[in-house]
Amino acid sequence: MTLNEIAYNILNLVRGGRPNQSEHISLSQIKFNIKHYRAMMIRRDFARNGIVTRHIEQDLGCLELEEVNPSKCCDLPVSCSVSRTIKKIPRTVRFNFKEGLTYVGDVTGIETIPVIDNHMVKWLPHDKYTSNKHKGYMIEDHLYIYNAKGLKFVNVRGAFENPEDLKNFQCENGVCWDDSKPFPIPADMIQAITAGMASGELQLLLGTTSDTLADQAQDMTGGIPGPAKKQ
Repeated sequence: MTLNEIAYNILNLVRGGRPNQSEHISLSQIKFNIKHYRAMMIRRDFARNGIVTRHIEQDLGCLELEEVNPSKCCDLPVSCSVSRTIKKIPRTVRFNFKEGLTYVGDVTGIETIPVIDNHMVKWLPHDKYTSNKHKGYMIEDHLYIYNAKGLKFVNVRGAFENPEDLKNFQCENGVCWDDSKPFPIPADMIQAITAGMASGELQLLLGTTSDTLADQAQDMTGGIPGPAKKQ
């Protein structure tokens, strides 16, 4: 299902299947809450089971790297080769003690680049066995590759907070995200989100009064007030 289909389904459940031309519930607000619930449930599922299924994973395609001055990155020696992604990496779901990136590697998908904490970078030149290997680490929203050695592109996949952030990334078949693509979430989470919103946020919205008189004030009775009583 697409995000639009999920949002319209929830809205129709609230309407009871009846069309309403004066709907005061914003579809954009429903979509915002769907994405909020999705991120929360993915985090809880990972904390409980420790896995990320392919149904929530998204691919950023091939990201171009640019070489940066190593002397500005965590006291690395000047002779070291360090590159970073030109584009910023979208915000990922907050996992326990790690980034929500599920794969960082070369464009073939064969060579995996380990992602480490950025405070460990300064010790990499002293590693006896892997000092010449690629290592990835995040500083702010850029992915850095230690010991890049001419590496021009990397492939990145992950569980991202807002799937719509991928609309500015190019994948093999065009943009990595548009409204026609399936929303990255398993069906059981869709049911849980629908139930949670129907009993939570949407009930609060349905209980609020609207301004049908266009007087910038909420109607106290939900309709047109009658004539004022004489004192």
